[in-house]
Amino acid sequence: MKGILFSILIIFIMSVSFSFGQDKAIGLRLGATNYGNGAEISYQHGFSEKNRLELDLGMRANNHYSVLGISGIYHWKWNIDGGLNWYIGPGAQLAFFSHRDNFHGHGNGHGHDHDDDFEESGMLLFIGGQIGIEYDFNEHGVPIQLSLDGRPMWGLLSTYYSGPGYGGALGIRYTF
Repeated sequence: MKGILFSILIIFIMSVSFSFGQDKAIGLRLGATNYGNGAEISYQHGFSEKNRLELDLGMRANNHYSVLGISGIYHWKWNIDGGLNWYIGPGAQLAFFSHRDNFHGHGNGHGHDHDDDFEESGMLLFIGGQIGIEYDFNEHGVPIQLSLDGRPMWGLLSTYYSGPGYGGALGIRYTF
């Protein structure tokens, strides 16, 4: 598991280091839900004024589970007025999770009604997209971008994290 997590981190760092001479931004995408990767380090790489790639590396955890994943979303971007833009695009998330519960006969509604501890770990794949609105303060000489987005996704490959889900987030990024 440590080797897989290290590989994801290396791929993310290599992706961030690519430079095509277009607008780029790096910062945080702070999730407001328990679905998906939670808080993420976010990188955006512009291919033109109208499209870009967003890569996010995130982790969320509590006493019962931990999730570490990377998301890739392709955005089409449209200007509304000045620094105000909206964007939409398809994407996917690849994550690794570990889930553990100690039920002692109480059950949890997931079909695990027994006295033993329940453990599950594995890989997750989510497909879906992202839609959002952002304000780019570069118009005022400040290299900051604020965004608010929603990310509907469909979870695959796991009995615990399968089916539809939705995550929203506030993003703050430094643009360069």
